[in-house]
Amino acid sequence: MTTIARGTDTLTRDALTVLQPGFTGTTAPDWLLRRLGEGLASVGLFGRNIVSPEQLSALTAQLRAERPDVLVAIDEEGGDVTRLEARTGSSFPGNHALGAVDDLELTHAVARELGRRLAACGVHLNWAPSADVNSNPDNPVIGVRSFGADTSLVARHTAAYVTGLQSAGVAACTKHFPGHGDTAVDSHHALPRIDVPADVLHARELAPFRAALAAGTRAVMSAHILVPALDPDRPATLSRPVLTDLLRGELGYQGLIVTDGMEMRAVSGTYGIEHGSVLAVAAGADAICVGGGLADDETVRRLRDALVAAVRSGELPEERLADAARRVRELAAWTANGTTSDTAPDPEAGLRAARRALTVTGGESFTPLTEAPYVAAFTPVANIAVGDETPWGVAAELAALLPGTLTGSFTGDSAGTDVLAAAGERRVVAVVRDEHRHPWMAKALTTLLAARPDTVVVEMGVPQAPPRGQLHLATHGAARVCGRAAAEVIAGV
Repeated sequence: MTTIARGTDTLTRDALTVLQPGFTGTTAPDWLLRRLGEGLASVGLFGRNIVSPEQLSALTAQLRAERPDVLVAIDEEGGDVTRLEARTGSSFPGNHALGAVDDLELTHAVARELGRRLAACGVHLNWAPSADVNSNPDNPVIGVRSFGADTSLVARHTAAYVTGLQSAGVAACTKHFPGHGDTAVDSHHALPRIDVPADVLHARELAPFRAALAAGTRAVMSAHILVPALDPDRPATLSRPVLTDLLRGELGYQGLIVTDGMEMRAVSGTYGIEHGSVLAVAAGADAICVGGGLADDETVRRLRDALVAAVRSGELPEERLADAARRVRELAAWTANGTTSDTAPDPEAGLRAARRALTVTGGESFTPLTEAPYVAAFTPVANIAVGDETPWGVAAELAALLPGTLTGSFTGDSAGTDVLAAAGERRVVAVVRDEHRHPWMAKALTTLLAARPDTVVVEMGVPQAPPRGQLHLATHGAARVCGRAAAEVIAGV
């Protein structure tokens, strides 16, 4: 039986404090403002909440008028995962591009500029960076969100990103602990499992998190993954051996632990969001991220009441909930009173990084295009973390340089022949995303190149497949600036 918590007693306030809910709309709804008055301390923002920097600034000001120290969080990785520029594509390349350049000063500068823009809009907790080592090339959810497959590279760039972001007064939330890179399952859909020995985990997965902790990351996000070497029974988000014994105890971390989205099927499909949230806090999590899918007052009420009931029944120690709420308030105080960046804006940081990240194969014999081409985007099913609302590719950027450029989106076994029919006599620019993970995409490209060997190929995912085409460009991500960098080479700008 669910206990309905009422009033603003300490237990109820603590239960509200540990929640990081989302909402719909571009202004704060009345129910959210009311909950802030009752003890809610955090709010998570998504692409649906953001139209422009001016609107975002007004929204965060509205939230702070209700609670001055409210912790406003966002999932802004740059690159493929953007909320600030969900409708246009990001002005910053993602981690994979930064790892490809391997310049720590550049990574620091990009993270600092991204943090400066967030802080200017009133956002002071970023659920980034991804510290996952993308050791499995078939990983469907990490990929270009990772700095790479080399542990030491990922570790040093994670640290540079954390220090860059936090130098702008925005708390970093390093994710997805203890490491989501060696998975072939998307935790949005099901529970991934990492079956490697503990010594491999410590040497590979945990090294970037140690670097992030040494760099002072203010928050760490848990992963909804099962790691039998650490806990054979529960996913990391719900595991005391992972969050308390390993992260708190062995690694000595004392900052905020945030869960990944509790609606994700890896947790909700087995435990439900209410019981899952109770288990997460009992395991050592301090903040419950929810709102990517369930974004209403009823969800907040259900989770609040589940936590209160768990304390009253003895399932969740009251001091554990109080400790979690304390850590949330401490981070909120840091963001309210912490460092603000006085560095001058660096609006070209993202494009500068995207240009440097570009890998060009065949450029020595390539003559830049002078006539408008046909851009064929081979489009895979969208990664939920990325979303399908964010545009990607090179068509828009090429059209700005070569007016009259046409484009189409293709998928499935007939994609290659469909492109040939649609392109006519125009030069073809084929844009792929993780060709190595999609047999239909590789087949389509083979068909296209057999008929049109002068095709330009742009790989905007992880460049695992061998380069082919008269000109092959690997952008290491699908951000808008990555498309711009590729378009400049194709058009000879």
